[in-house]
Amino acid sequence: MTASPSTRRVLAAVLAASALIGAAAVPAAAHDDDRHGHRGRHSSIVIGDVQHDGHGRSRDSRALNREWVEVKNTGRNAVNLHGFTLTDRDGNRYRFNRLRLEGRSTVRVHTGSGRDTRSDVYQDRRHQIWDERDTATLRDDRGNIVDTETWGRRGHHDNHRR
Repeated sequence: MTASPSTRRVLAAVLAASALIGAAAVPAAAHDDDRHGHRGRHSSIVIGDVQHDGHGRSRDSRALNREWVEVKNTGRNAVNLHGFTLTDRDGNRYRFNRLRLEGRSTVRVHTGSGRDTRSDVYQDRRHQIWDERDTATLRDDRGNIVDTETWGRRGHHDNHRR
């Protein structure tokens, strides 16, 4: 059975379009950027600066809110952080609710209490979480490690590349 030239052109166009759609469906970030064992798939969401408890355990509300971990979106596009979690070495966990982090912006996750905004969210804890030696781990809504940050051994140690 032979097809007419016009049928062959339509078939070729359909196959080419299918190949393009298939290539676009594969995530551009499918390669692992895990050279140091700290990140899962490449993500524009990273842990930025950390302000930890350097003076012992405090229950003072101002001290609790001076303790924070910054989460940065280094990309141009907004990312929905709903379901992402931030944990410390002891297993304390903060789960992000409805928060859309705009491109090239940051949000600070404070230990204490306050009113959540686009740039500051609060864990509503009564004790400090982040120690002088600790690790912050950021996971996506599926539990995959997005980034980690470790500090305290011979000063501040940055576990991720920016």
